Amino acid sequence: MKENLIVVGDTENPEFEKILGTGLDDFNQAACGATDRRPLNVIVQHPETGEVLGGAVGRTSLGLAFLDLFHLPETSRGAGLGTKVLDAFEAEARARGCRSAVLYTISFQAPGFYEKNGWTRFGEIASEQEGVSRIFMTKKLHTQ
Repeated sequence: MKENLIVVGDTENPEFEKILGTGLDDFNQAACGATDRRPLNVIVQHPETGEVLGGAVGRTSLGLAFLDLFHLPETSRGAGLGTKVLDAFEAEARARGCRSAVLYTISFQAPGFYEKNGWTRFGEIASEQEGVSRIFMTKKLHTQ
């Protein structure tokens, strides 16, 4: 019997991700009787052109929201738009039945922004680059 191949890559592969997602959904269904993994996106668009300016990307699964990417251009920061995007992400997660959320940010990115919005640190891992670390944060999503 031939051994399976292991291939390492550095490009996005939607077909591969779909195979993994389906496998995880099937496993979760068999293990706990539920599978509800769904993408969660909050998109900020230019009001006239519809151009995507930034926003948040994540997912929800089994009562937990994962905030994976969050970016706004420098020109859109400081006036409350980031908080509105974060609020919209959290509200949709709540509507999907999530009781908690989790994210990580980098020490030079936005830990203070998240803390200002009710997120708390639960871990930190230093990088090889001095002064840089990954900060893991969580927030309870109380029903309103």
